[in-house]
Amino acid sequence: MHDIRPEKAGKVAELKDLLSSSKGAVLVDYCGLTVAEDTELRSKMREAGVKYMVAKNTFIRIAAKEAGIEGLDAYLEHNTAVAFSAEDPVAPAKILNDFSKDHKALEIKAGILDGKVIALDEVKALAELPSREELLAKLVGSMQAPISGLVNVLQGTIRNFVYTLEAVRQKKEQESA
Repeated sequence: MHDIRPEKAGKVAELKDLLSSSKGAVLVDYCGLTVAEDTELRSKMREAGVKYMVAKNTFIRIAAKEAGIEGLDAYLEHNTAVAFSAEDPVAPAKILNDFSKDHKALEIKAGILDGKVIALDEVKALAELPSREELLAKLVGSMQAPISGLVNVLQGTIRNFVYTLEAVRQKKEQESA
């Protein structure tokens, strides 16, 4: 391990844990964002359950090496912030990609998907995928369609049965009258 002062080792350990446990992470250069823009970005991250933090490139480099992530060094220049998601690998990419469209000061550097470094174009492709929530909603919708169809068929059968019973009742009344 590199020579890190004990007070800094905790930050490296936290980064390593986040890198190891995240399904997706995105590295950005945030230089040029105003305080208001940074606050807005952090708020969007929190709402999506994404952890966002600024870190020294040296710490990220050491944490990535300890986590077994290779190929990140080329992206560790200038100011770096990292967005991590333990649940949804698409969320950090989607939020940062959308935010960078309106805020040119935010520059996406690279991403990490299941422990592998991905380039900018792959981060943008990832951002275009539906989120976990969207996919779950589509799944539930596709599961509900056959069920509601079955309910309609059953209701139609019951309705026809009731009409038949009513017709039989009316016929019996006519015969007995």
